[in-house]
Amino acid sequence: MKKVLLGSLSVLALVAANATTAAADDKSGVLKVGVLATLEGTYTALGEDSIRGLKTALMEAGNKAAGREIEVIIQSTDTSPDSALRGARKLVEQDGVSIVIGPVSGSEGIAIRDYSKTQPQTTFINGISGAMETTFVEPSENFFRFNIDGAQWSAGLGNYIYNEKGYKKIATVGEDYSFIYTQVFGLVTEFCAAGGEVSERLWVPLGTKDFGSIIAALPDDVDAIYLGLGGGDAVNFLNQYQQAGGDAHLVGGTIMVDGTVLSSEGAAKQALIGTPSSGPQADTWDDPKWQAFVKAYQDAFEPDQRFPTPSMFATGYYNATNAMLQCMDTVGGDLSDGQVAFRGCLSNLVLETPTGTIKLDENRQAIGSNFVSEVVELPDGTLATEMVARVDNVNQTLGIDPEAFAAIGLPSRDTPACKASY
Repeated sequence: MKKVLLGSLSVLALVAANATTAAADDKSGVLKVGVLATLEGTYTALGEDSIRGLKTALMEAGNKAAGREIEVIIQSTDTSPDSALRGARKLVEQDGVSIVIGPVSGSEGIAIRDYSKTQPQTTFINGISGAMETTFVEPSENFFRFNIDGAQWSAGLGNYIYNEKGYKKIATVGEDYSFIYTQVFGLVTEFCAAGGEVSERLWVPLGTKDFGSIIAALPDDVDAIYLGLGGGDAVNFLNQYQQAGGDAHLVGGTIMVDGTVLSSEGAAKQALIGTPSSGPQADTWDDPKWQAFVKAYQDAFEPDQRFPTPSMFATGYYNATNAMLQCMDTVGGDLSDGQVAFRGCLSNLVLETPTGTIKLDENRQAIGSNFVSEVVELPDGTLATEMVARVDNVNQTLGIDPEAFAAIGLPSRDTPACKASY
């Protein structure tokens, strides 16, 4: 009797699994999309604006893809790989989503890439996470990233601070994890090749509250200090640095001068005025496509429930969502046969975004434009980034010969070494 019962359960499980697959492949049924975003911890503000970007794209599409109604299931994470993995498992294995969009943070992205390899029936579209390894090392065939990575976000900055600002020697302070390693990687390779020197690299855990020892350890004999901090860490550092009387020239990592920091409460952020940085957008850019996106974002949310302009996190999730929407339309909502047609579309998509054209390389990693900017104060007293240069067609090897790039090593606390050529 026990053997028969087990056999019956196995058949039922198989039927249920096939029914779930059939429902997911139904071209007229509801499309279930899972979303991972950091809605807890240091990067909460980043995750909240990511969701706004996704919602803006869905509003513009009438919450439909190829005529299919979209059901969005949002799962909170806290920047840790474990939280991202738990969230993805719930979305895929319990909620039965066909597509996952996310995550936000670098080490989360690496974890989701690995998980995606175990779930070939599901397509994963990166939200905005930027660790290099996510697509550069053992890429996953069902993981797509429509944002350039953290090193690509540094393109143009090293040359700008060396040649235009005159900073010949710098020190760096960064959060001790994969994304900031990637950011510093991009900065160091370009800055040192231009002739610059990096005297010291200081690292702090995500969620640091007391920066006293780091501020005390900052060297005096440098032209500027690069800050690879974001969210609550960025605000805490600025407050404590000003209280300590710090007045060095600053260089901002991408998320140091993002809208999530520039719109924070308090006067400490005023220290960022004039700070050079780089990243996937510039807030005050006058391009019509960018301005149209800014207006759509502003119209979608009340002023007290959003930033003055969309942060890079909103833009990243907006682009990822639009990539999904466009390819769903292209394949007529058909996700059958292991989503092969849908993934083929994503792989070959030339995505026109508010910040320029994005296409994917053979690892399904974005090639796109990067913006060098400085922080300015607008007439209404708010802070924003203003473009001073733009670098187009930035690939993942930063224009360096692929073999030479691979020989540099993967981003870490000490890699890359500061060299005149690579």
